[in-house]
Amino acid sequence: MAPSLIIDIVASLLLGSMVFFAAVVAPAVFRSLEGDSAGAFLRVLFPRYYLWGMVLSLANLGVCLLHSPKGAALMALVLAGFAWARQVLVPALNAARDRWRETDSPGDKARFGALHRRSVIINVAQMAMLVVIIIA
Repeated sequence: MAPSLIIDIVASLLLGSMVFFAAVVAPAVFRSLEGDSAGAFLRVLFPRYYLWGMVLSLANLGVCLLHSPKGAALMALVLAGFAWARQVLVPALNAARDRWRETDSPGDKARFGALHRRSVIINVAQMAMLVVIIIA
């Protein structure tokens, strides 16, 4: 199989996973589970989601390093986004959400909202980079 096809398939699989999670899984969780249950479920799911993204990104980065320098740069950024989100952002989001629940203060709510927006921005940027890899 041609390396460019492998790169496109893995990038498409990752992009599809991300779209499925954002468009299907997350909304279904909030429609199906009560607030505390939804939160508990997502706390378990998000680290696994980011790990899945890291594994696929790392695999694709390996192929890109050998066959697509531009793709490698983008895949490295995608991988870094997943790693940072999993190791730094998720714990910060969890702490901010816990604090907001304890205090119910507008400031703590705003802190959680800002972190959540950051996660969305990273996710959208990763999706855009994957689209560039696929169409380039």
